[in-house]
Amino acid sequence: MSKNEQTETKAVKKGSFVEENGKSLLFIAGAILLLGAIALYYFASYLPNRAEKASAQMYKAEQYIGVDSLANKAINGDGGYPGLAEIAEEYDNTKSANLANLYLGGIYLRKGEYNKAIESLNKYSSTGSIVADPLALGLLGDAHSELKEYDKAASFYQKAADKASNKFTSPMFLKKLGLVKEALKDYKGAVEAYQKIKNQYADSQEAATIETYIARAELQVK
Repeated sequence: MSKNEQTETKAVKKGSFVEENGKSLLFIAGAILLLGAIALYYFASYLPNRAEKASAQMYKAEQYIGVDSLANKAINGDGGYPGLAEIAEEYDNTKSANLANLYLGGIYLRKGEYNKAIESLNKYSSTGSIVADPLALGLLGDAHSELKEYDKAASFYQKAADKASNKFTSPMFLKKLGLVKEALKDYKGAVEAYQKIKNQYADSQEAATIETYIARAELQVK
């Protein structure tokens, strides 16, 4: 085994799925921020007054998203602006509140508050977005993985990978699916997930090292 493969294998054995998929989570945070910027423009331009007000209230909270030291302000507000938790409750049934629940799920996940992440993400309603919808499912998979609820995690990762097939989110969630399949000792299922990355998403970031994962899982297949 090469030095790079040894390093990759050690990384796989780390206990935390959030740690194992740190780069993936950074991508998720960035994608959610991008989605938020797009959503703010759309909501402020086209939605009725109540939704416009909710969107405007999101402005300051969105500035705090992605900065760990400001996570509590993003959630609870800063005294001048409400936080995401208040927006999600006060403006329920608006698109801004729906987006706030997605934001909250990502923030709680980074904070290690997995049950709160699940609670918020379960309030998110599918919008047809090829970015937000698979991310919400994938974040639910991450939260359940951290709670070692691997059966539930596998289900959400599979749904996330299938939701909007593309070379950015699908291989990321297929890799996570493979990892939880290994945790469940379903090595055949893990190989299938990893092989799908190799065969269908060969130009993805995950494909660059997927042979190591495939080889390790195949050794365990009876």
